[in-house]
Amino acid sequence: MAQTIRTRKTHRDIKALDKTMTAAERMKNTYVRAKDSVGQARGGEEQGSPVEYAEDRAARWAEHTAHESTHQIKEKGGRALHYVKEKCRIAGEIKQIQSGSAEGHFSESGECPSKILADGENLYQPKEKIFKTAQAEAGRKDAQKKAAERAAARRAEQRTGQTAFQEAEKRAGEIGKQAVKAIDRGEKTIKTTHRAGQTVKSTGKGTVKAAGKSVKTTGQSAKITVKTTEQAARNAYRTAKATAQAGAKAAEKSARAAKQAAKAGAKSARAAAKAAATAVKGMVAATKALVTAIAAGGWVAVLILIIVILFGAVLCSIGGDNSSTVSPVSAEVQACEPLIRKYARQYGIGEYVELIKAVMMQESGGNGSDPMQSSEGSFNMKYPRKPNGITNPEYSIECGVQELKNCLERAKAESPVDMPHIKLALQGYNYGNGYIEWADENYGGYTLANAAEFSEKMAKEKGWDSYGDRQYVPHVLRYYSFGRIPTGAGNKRSEALRSMIVQMALSQEGNAGDTYWSWYGFTGRVSWCACFTSWCADQCGYLESGIIPKFSLCSDGVKWFQEKKQFQDGSYVPVPGDIIFFDWGNDGSIDHVGIVENVKKGVVNTIEGNSGDKVKRNSYPVGSDSIYGYGTPAYQ
Repeated sequence: MAQTIRTRKTHRDIKALDKTMTAAERMKNTYVRAKDSVGQARGGEEQGSPVEYAEDRAARWAEHTAHESTHQIKEKGGRALHYVKEKCRIAGEIKQIQSGSAEGHFSESGECPSKILADGENLYQPKEKIFKTAQAEAGRKDAQKKAAERAAARRAEQRTGQTAFQEAEKRAGEIGKQAVKAIDRGEKTIKTTHRAGQTVKSTGKGTVKAAGKSVKTTGQSAKITVKTTEQAARNAYRTAKATAQAGAKAAEKSARAAKQAAKAGAKSARAAAKAAATAVKGMVAATKALVTAIAAGGWVAVLILIIVILFGAVLCSIGGDNSSTVSPVSAEVQACEPLIRKYARQYGIGEYVELIKAVMMQESGGNGSDPMQSSEGSFNMKYPRKPNGITNPEYSIECGVQELKNCLERAKAESPVDMPHIKLALQGYNYGNGYIEWADENYGGYTLANAAEFSEKMAKEKGWDSYGDRQYVPHVLRYYSFGRIPTGAGNKRSEALRSMIVQMALSQEGNAGDTYWSWYGFTGRVSWCACFTSWCADQCGYLESGIIPKFSLCSDGVKWFQEKKQFQDGSYVPVPGDIIFFDWGNDGSIDHVGIVENVKKGVVNTIEGNSGDKVKRNSYPVGSDSIYGYGTPAYQ
């Protein structure tokens, strides 16, 4: 039986594809219009202006946005086109099934298949064909379901593409508006800049003229300055030359004087050596004569020898402790000075450091674990109260300082040069047991004789062979510079008096000022450098003797020394004990005062109160501009 196969191609317009292409075309046209608008707005602006910069930025942004939007739209449109083709193929299959054909097939091209019919005949359908028809029906339903899902997805993607295109178009419009605004602002900036340029041009003319005059004036001033500088240099050279010549002459003169002095010194030394040799020879001869006389039975020589011995004993009994010879303390005692100074300040007798050193020198020479021999004193609370019971040198010093302070207070000592009361305190330090009160009540103070009497009395009471050191006071005072001032006049006495005020000042190093301004009579803090200098002089007895004045104003001190004809200017080379005055601003006002410690290698070393609000040692070059001058007390 013949069959006729009819084939029909289906053509459909793909609206989704048309919409996609239309959107791309519209986006492209929008980008071109934005770019043309920017180009027209730029007009004849110069390249590199702010307007050009804004236009370029706007154009680049519009181009970038259009490119990205077109790319996304094409990509989504492609997917939509794919879905449309697939739907077309499935729709053909569904339609073919719905037409009721018993059998059909699809071409490989995807076109709808032809329908095979029997002309006017009822066809027999075997089981296999019925089974295939059932399967086709099930496939048709499944295909309808999938086609509905794909159609929904296509519609959603179409809506997404349209939304993206609308957003891109809107964004491009906003960018164009911003570009136009930027162009307007650029035009305003150019106009403002133009006006500013005209202002600068008009102002610049006047400025150039004024600058020209200033340069001319400056040139004239420079010429005058150069001339003045050259003249000053010539004058300075002449002055320096004259000064150098004068200095050379003075140095030559000083050298000649030093040479003459050296010759005189050598001559004196030779004479002294000859005199000493002669004296030795005389003593040898006298000794030989005395021995010969004694051997010969000369009673006269023996009588003379007895008188000399007795005279020496009398000197000792009346207190022969005023020798002008001062022995130095040992290196061990000097090493203990920081601790001595520490505890002397702590217990309020900072001015007695030299006396404490002299006591230590006599007690131990600075050696041992109990250098102040204070083990048996009442202030030892840590160690056995027996000889050398203390085994800590620092604790020994602390106890010894307290012991000596107690003795000074009981003896009513007023200063480091109050020798009668210091002697009483020293013997009390050695004896203890109420010597100070006994001597004061029975004799009105210390004497060498009553020291011996007390020793005998205490030895008898205790049943001992001896008690204490009867010569303790002279033994200590040989190491105490304040107590060995020579009597009469002369260089040795003057040097000792100068040394006393220097040592007194040094004993106060590190102290604050309340002691000194309150001593002077002030109830509150003042600039206390002059108070300190006056206090040191008072402790040495120099206020009472009129050697140094009591003053709180530096200018008053200068005036006093000037009236006494005892003032030297800043070029003077001072000696220890001189009073140094300072003028910090070099304006003629006296600002500060101190005491000269010594002069070494062209440097003046001083001890000053109120230097950093403390007593402090300082140094200055001889002839420094800061030195106003020196008071030179007559230490006699």
